[in-house]
Amino acid sequence: MNKIVREFFLGFIRLHILHHADEGYIYGAWLQKELKRHGYTIGPGTLYPLLHRLEEEKLLKSIRMVRDGRVRRCYTITEKGKSVLEEANKKVKELMGEVFCM
Repeated sequence: MNKIVREFFLGFIRLHILHHADEGYIYGAWLQKELKRHGYTIGPGTLYPLLHRLEEEKLLKSIRMVRDGRVRRCYTITEKGKSVLEEANKKVKELMGEVFCM
């Protein structure tokens, strides 16, 4: 995949992660399945550093929880993350409306 195209997709994937983290706790393996459902194959070597970076940026917070019979690091959105998601959604809608004449 072209490096520029990959950067675009990673941006959209970040928004997708924040979107689902706003709905409740999420974890890496679940996210991989969710993204695959949308046609994205993202490996753990890309996904987990991305989740950790979002947590370092205070957009997500994590706790250990039992999910699917295993102890997993689960993430949810922070107030800062909600603010970023809201602002990004507005900008993406505006830009997409222009690009696709919506």
